[in-house]
Amino acid sequence: MTVRQLSEAVINRIAAGEVVERPASAVKELVENALDAGARRIDVLTDGGGRRLIRVTDDGAGMTRADLALAVDRHATSKLADEDLLAIDTLGFRGEALPSIGAAARLTITTRHTGELHAWAITVDGGRKSEVKPAALSHGTSVEVRDLFYATPARLKFLKTDRTEAEAIREIVRRLAMSRPAVTFVLAGEERAPVTWNAATGENARLVRLGDVLGHDFRVNAIAIEAEREGVHVTGYAGLPTLSRANALGQYLFVNGRPVRDKLLLGAVRGAYADYLPRERHPVLALFLTLDPREVDVNVHPAKTEVRFRDNGLVRGLIISALKTALARDAQRTATTGASATIAAFRPRQAGRPNVMTGLSGHVPLRSSLGLAEAAQAVFDTGGPTADARTEAFEPAAELIERPLGAARAQVHETYIVAQTQDGLVIVDQHAAHERIVYERMKAALEKSGVARQILLIPEIVELDEADVARLSEQVDNLARFGLLIESFGPGAVAVRETPSLLGEVDAQALLRDLAEHMGEWDETLPLERRLMHVAATMACYGSVRAGRRLKPQEMNALLREMESVPNSGQCNHGRPTYVELKLADIERLFGRR
Repeated sequence: MTVRQLSEAVINRIAAGEVVERPASAVKELVENALDAGARRIDVLTDGGGRRLIRVTDDGAGMTRADLALAVDRHATSKLADEDLLAIDTLGFRGEALPSIGAAARLTITTRHTGELHAWAITVDGGRKSEVKPAALSHGTSVEVRDLFYATPARLKFLKTDRTEAEAIREIVRRLAMSRPAVTFVLAGEERAPVTWNAATGENARLVRLGDVLGHDFRVNAIAIEAEREGVHVTGYAGLPTLSRANALGQYLFVNGRPVRDKLLLGAVRGAYADYLPRERHPVLALFLTLDPREVDVNVHPAKTEVRFRDNGLVRGLIISALKTALARDAQRTATTGASATIAAFRPRQAGRPNVMTGLSGHVPLRSSLGLAEAAQAVFDTGGPTADARTEAFEPAAELIERPLGAARAQVHETYIVAQTQDGLVIVDQHAAHERIVYERMKAALEKSGVARQILLIPEIVELDEADVARLSEQVDNLARFGLLIESFGPGAVAVRETPSLLGEVDAQALLRDLAEHMGEWDETLPLERRLMHVAATMACYGSVRAGRRLKPQEMNALLREMESVPNSGQCNHGRPTYVELKLADIERLFGRR
């Protein structure tokens, strides 16, 4: 076949396909250009999900007439002072965004440099460039993109609905707004109500901006992250483990101010939270990594969403260490979202006269044979104890109420401990709390000399599938480290000879079946130590105080005190909260006292 040189128009359209995949890609390039120009305010207006109109206006430095004429040519950029592609400290640098957009749409750029008497404008229509003409603009730059992909109709077929494309644009602007809290962002369009993220200054500017973008729940449940190692600096905020999601879309990662979706960084986050969340739950966080531009390659993806580090191990280790340190420091907290949901659940669902009276012992329907006053009084009948709520006639010591989790007052439904604090009350899930306590004890024992074992007088024989027996037999030595001594007992059975003393009496059959099931679902890419922690978590679940067990006041207070002293006690091994705290002020609002 004959080799021939492609025309300039075809080359531009190929570049447009690489750089501008959808309207959100064009918005990203234009907003990054505005940030690189030193803008303090950026307005983004879209129509038709960005397909009909994209307008990005900024108050940055602007361009001179000569710069404007060159800006729409391929491989022309103001972002590189020399030919060194290893020292990139701007968001954009390739010099392809504007000509690529102009090759696929009708592009108009109006700009005014402080050194010019007036503004200048240029248009690019499907790759055809006009002359630079005088225009009216007070300062900065305004870029208008109309009829995106009209010159490349095949690309239009792959666009989604206007609402979906508008949401993609919103996500791009949100990420860029997080990276620059000192810049005001305004996003508007017919697909959404206008939103403004005002510039934030001061010591907590970043947290203020993250709260504005991610919501109030993140702001009040975020843990500050800061660490440095060998010139690599990581800062940001991470949500408590109990503030988690079913997907990883709430994880925002930035490298030298550039939003990225990097597998190395996402894997480091997953590893740091592995001891707090199951694999199907994901944390919410925003981390900002800063390092020498020569230590990271940002030119490995046309859209610049992926990066490559010179020292992957250093970066991954720093992120895991920083997150684990911060989580260990604050992991006795639990997310305030639990308290908000609890308060909401207490509020009446319907206005007017209720037809059900609710007490600690459950619902008491109003019967026709009872008057209203008699039915209400029946709720408070103290003729005998109920099976659902138990209180003891004891007065807790004053010093217990001053403790963070307060003093136990009652056990409800033989599952939840109600404790009084100085400024409210705490509701504790006794099983979830003790599960975390046993798990942390087991981890501490492993770090020392291994988990102590107790010998069964008569070995317990557990029948399993042959595949399950094979899985357990492969892990005999590792299970022994956790205090579980087993051996094969024929092709379809296992003999349990010793169990962890931490667990006390345990249902060996149920435990082994659960362990075998977990091993069948193990991700072989996980480190062995991480997989073994799943074993410890499973054992802790079987060795904890079960729901439905009655506790004495002394036992309830002892559990509260252990929670205060054990690391990570704010959530169980499955990422669920172990307690909910209700402030007295919130309770008073329920009763109209505030």
